[in-house]
Amino acid sequence: MSSVPSLLSRTSARFRGRRAARPGRDRWNTWDPPKAEVLGVARTLTSATRVVDVMHLLRSEDGIEKYYTVNPGSAFADGLDAYLSGLGVHVLSWEEAIRRPFDLAVSCSVHPTMRRLDAPLMVLPHGAGYNRLVTESTGDALAPAGLSRRELMWRGKVVPKAIGVSHREQIDRLAEICPEAVPYALAVGDWCFQRITASLSRRDRYRSRLGAVDGRRLVVVHSTWSEHSLLGRHPDLPLRLVTALPADEFAVAAVFHPNVWARHTPAGVLERLGAAMDAGLMIIPPQEGWRAAVVASDWVVGDHGSTSFYSAAADRVTLLAATGLDELDPLSPAAAFARGAPRLDAEGDLLAQLLDVAARHDPAALRPVVDGQLASVDTSGEVTRARMYAFLAERGVRVPEDAPRPLPVPLPEPVRRARATAYDVTGSHVRGTVRIRRRPLVAGHHTEARGFYAVTTEENHPHWPDAAEVLARTVTDAEVAALDWIAHAAQRHENLNVLVARLDASRCLVRVRGGRQWEARTERAWGSGRPALDPVLLGSAVNLWLTDPERSKDLTGGLTLRTGEWSVQVAFTPPPTL
Repeated sequence: MSSVPSLLSRTSARFRGRRAARPGRDRWNTWDPPKAEVLGVARTLTSATRVVDVMHLLRSEDGIEKYYTVNPGSAFADGLDAYLSGLGVHVLSWEEAIRRPFDLAVSCSVHPTMRRLDAPLMVLPHGAGYNRLVTESTGDALAPAGLSRRELMWRGKVVPKAIGVSHREQIDRLAEICPEAVPYALAVGDWCFQRITASLSRRDRYRSRLGAVDGRRLVVVHSTWSEHSLLGRHPDLPLRLVTALPADEFAVAAVFHPNVWARHTPAGVLERLGAAMDAGLMIIPPQEGWRAAVVASDWVVGDHGSTSFYSAAADRVTLLAATGLDELDPLSPAAAFARGAPRLDAEGDLLAQLLDVAARHDPAALRPVVDGQLASVDTSGEVTRARMYAFLAERGVRVPEDAPRPLPVPLPEPVRRARATAYDVTGSHVRGTVRIRRRPLVAGHHTEARGFYAVTTEENHPHWPDAAEVLARTVTDAEVAALDWIAHAAQRHENLNVLVARLDASRCLVRVRGGRQWEARTERAWGSGRPALDPVLLGSAVNLWLTDPERSKDLTGGLTLRTGEWSVQVAFTPPPTL
């Protein structure tokens, strides 16, 4: 399948620039020849993903042929050609795009060079409204990017023929910054957020893909770009979060602005976050997945970027580790959001802060700020489509009678590594119930033990395996049978309290110091599936049971393993007597 997009892109080159040369029906077409041609213009990956999303509002069956191009010059343009070509769409070079006419050009960013296009230009925001002060683009310390005179005007004339904004308030600001552009402005809402709200029914699917199962709740770290962002201010916060939160109670994912990836390269981003990924951090690729993460999340730890704003708009528990007020239009709703949202002390007790803010969470608290930035959410697609089709009316393209149906966003495809192989474990055992908290160990970051260490056979740290009290083999299809491995391991590691070997998804072989052995299996409640049994979690529970002076003499009475609000019953069967 990977060859299909490139094949389509190569084939499309044969037809470029031929609209004027093929009047009437072209015998090469399967469907009727297009009535109108529309160009999507990308400048950064952020704007590219947004314009592709918006261009889906234009239906091919209405006689519309769609093309894409990259407006050159951005510092964050790396990878754009490959991204667009990978979609299997018509991709034109900028030189080709400016040599031929189009009935409409649509862009989710604006630049004076877009005046060279032979098409009426419609511009839309590529985030939640217009908020950021980028003087390199605007030449103005007061105008937000996208609404400045430098971007919208050329030799006294307004370049775009339509300027879509997410709320009427932005037109009021435009009237102060560039009044000549106001007649072209239209409040169209936010099609991107409309798709987020349309995806809420798929929350369970998204959560499953991001590991928020078996009682785990999902924390998503959001960072925009620049020195004022979460990553700019607290580069080690993802690592601190994933090692501070109990691994069986929390899953942690990260969403980074596409400009971070473009500026520092995908390899550079993944390398910089490598230690956090070793501890369990999942990273959402920049092209897609962040919207599914918004829907799936329980907490969002973010900054002044649009993804954090969208999360608050979706009523997620949102804390800001950076406000970005130094680069926001102080009159914008984004600045009001940065001033009003709960703060996270990146150096404080992260778990306690998450729980405290969740207990006090009131979705209505930020609603006035959200409503001041995102208007007409339920009708955004309809309004945006109507404005685009108006440009095509002269070509005989009619607006569809039915409003566009926002499709749920795709399942996230996080980049992740294998699960952690060493944990610092704390917990307690009371009357057959073992409460456990495991936190991943990361070399160079872990300084002081909270409890005891539990490791897998794959852990290669020079000291942790020797200091561990629990050793688990997590593979089932091993060269040495479980009974043989556990016997040999007991001889090699006399310091261990507990040895565990996985037998299958729900069964493990357990041996404790002194030689007693059991086969452990999870119990299945009526009407439910049989839970999986994590060997490291099981070994940790047995070790805590061993340290309880009030424990029963053996494990044949079973144990209840509890991590947060999730629990599983485990039965233990001794070996048969001969």
